[in-house]
Formats: sequence, structure tokens, C-alpha cells
Amino acid sequence: MAEQRKILLMIETSRAYGRSILRGIAKYSRAHGPWIFHRPAPFPWDRSVREASIEPLLKLGVEGAILREQTRRDQIDEILATGIPVIVAPYTAPFPGVPNIVSDDRAIGRMAADYLLRRGFRHFAYCGFGDLFYWSRDRGRSFCQAVREAGYEAHYYECERRVLASRSSWVREQAVLIDWLKSLPKPVGLMASNDDRSQYVVEACRIGGLHVPEQVAILGMGNDELICDLAMPRLSSIAVSSEKAGYEAAALLDKLMAGREVADHTVIGLPSHVVTRQSTDVFAVADRYVRDALRFIHARAHHELVQVDDIVEAIALSRRSLYDRFAKTLGRSVHEEVKRVRVDRLARLLASTDLSIAQIASKLGCADMKNLARYFKQNTGMTPLQYRKCHSLD
Repeated sequence: MAEQRKILLMIETSRAYGRSILRGIAKYSRAHGPWIFHRPAPFPWDRSVREASIEPLLKLGVEGAILREQTRRDQIDEILATGIPVIVAPYTAPFPGVPNIVSDDRAIGRMAADYLLRRGFRHFAYCGFGDLFYWSRDRGRSFCQAVREAGYEAHYYECERRVLASRSSWVREQAVLIDWLKSLPKPVGLMASNDDRSQYVVEACRIGGLHVPEQVAILGMGNDELICDLAMPRLSSIAVSSEKAGYEAAALLDKLMAGREVADHTVIGLPSHVVTRQSTDVFAVADRYVRDALRFIHARAHHELVQVDDIVEAIALSRRSLYDRFAKTLGRSVHEEVKRVRVDRLARLLASTDLSIAQIASKLGCADMKNLARYFKQNTGMTPLQYRKCHSLD
């Protein structure tokens, strides 16, 4: 039996992102190991334990490490000094000279903008952490650029670094955030840099007397189900293929430990789909017929084949008038909206389940997937199977 490799893991389990990366690492280990994992002792109740030296862990003879950026960046430097292969999931900024696990923040910002635009919003805002975290900055820039390309402007929340660094940052910031939210034109589609930030925004809206999603529709990032479900209303969020990123990070570490040449040292978590919950369950269009048609399409098209006659009958409007109102209000056709809803549903099922294509077709109420698959490729640039391979391990 081959000698089992010893791997140091320092990744938090308090958030879905870290747990998903760990699941991906575990799956790689089961398929290609098994590896022996060494992790810091759980439940570090006091500050002295959190900031203790990691030297005892390094004396265990670990051959490689996958790490989340720690409270003290010099802890990472201490591990790098040993010369073992290290992969880092950064938080404040990428680590130079070593492989990093990052998210495609530009794609995330664009996905958020596209989602809110398709829901009819004409006012937009971004709420992040200023320049304190590189991923927040990059997502905000991408979101605002995509909004500008669509012909609109996005309001950007400027967060002071000194306030975030304070232990009472949320108490001090809340009043400022409430005033900013009140100043925005309504209704506004707002992207938050992650689900934690979404939770802060929805709380500020509640205290400030702003209605979510009617006045402020909030879209977060990370799809941390616990955070999203505990909020009131429940938070919509962009899902990222972080489990796949964890698997790929483990594969990269395996190659580095074996002394193999690796061309690409960056592992990228890609956004796969938006999970719609109550915080964006609204359509910001003034035309009530178009709004009713959108509600009908989004309620039905994800699990059955919706025809234009079905929509016309449901909202008591002529076919010609429906076509004209859609074109004038949204700049797209009824058929495009139906197809887009079905493509979104297909993308979510491909990325988040191991259902076969035939089973997915059944869930979509689709006897023939050829037309939908063709439209799917036109929108995503990939076939359904290619999309699944890109975002899922199954």
C-alpha cells in the first residue's frame, strides 16, 4: 500500500464557502488518496488559542497545505517558509508566488447585473466593503460596468476602512448605511458583495422602514443557505462552484507534491446560477400586464412548457398587445423570456444535482431537449454537458 500523504488544512467551516471547498478536497482524497488531514483544534474559544503558533502542526511531517487566509498573514508566511507546496484561499488580497483559490469576481458582478436587469430594474446599487477586500472591489466594478453598458448608472456604497476595522463597525456603520439606502431612487436592484453583506443590508432596510423587495431588491453572493434562510425576507444569492474549486485545488496540490510542472497555478470558482428567494421576488415594471405576465412565466415555465396562448389567457390581454407591451417595456419578446427562465432552471439543475439529462428534461416538462439545449448554448456558450462539467463534480 502506498504511503498516505499528510496534508495541513486550515479552512474555516463556519461558512458555506469553506465547507464546500473542504467537500471538494475530501472527494479528491477519496478518489486519489486517501490523504491524512491535519487541522487546528476546533472551537478556539479565546484569543490566545486563535493566535497560537502553528509550529506544532508543522512538526507532524505534513507534505502540503491548503489554507484560508488567517487573521495574521504571517502565519501563512510561517508555513511558506517550510518549503512545502501551499495553496491559499485569500481574503484581503491574493498571495504572490503561490497558487490561489479565487472566485471569478468579474463574472459574478456581470451575472448579478444581468439578473436584476432582466427583472425590469432601472435603478441599481452596489454595497460592498470598499477597497478593504479585493473580491468586493472587483465584483462592484464589474457590476457597475455591466449596468453602464446597459445604459444605466449604479450607485456605489463607499465604506470607510477605519469603520470596518473597528470592533463596533456594524453599530457605527448602520446609520450611514440606512441614510444611503434611503437616498437611492426606488425601486432599486441592489447587489451585495456577499451573503453577510446582504444580511446587513436587509437589516438596515428593516430599521430604516424600507420594504424588501418592493423598494430595495437585494441579491447576495455565495448562496450560504443558512445565512440566506435566517434573514427576513429570505435572501436571493449567486451560487459559486466552490466544491469543484476545492477538488481542483487538491488535484493541483497533488501534482505539486509529486514535483510535476503545472502551467496554471490559479484555481477559479465560477458562478453557476442565481437562487431566487424572497429578497428579489419582484418585477420592477410599471405595466401591470407585463408584470402579471412575468409572474406567470416565472411561476410556470421552470417546470412546464408555457405557450403564449397560456399567458394571454391568464392575464386577459390580446396576443398583439402582449407582444407590443413586452417589446416597449423590456426590450425583449415573450418567447425570449420563457426560454430564458427555462435556461436558468436547466443551469441550476445541471450545477446543483446529479440528475441525468433525461431526468432534467422531465422536470422541465420537456419531451425533446434539442431546442432548449440549442438555446442554452446560445446563452451560455456551452452545451448542457459542458456546463455540468464546468460547474459540477458529478
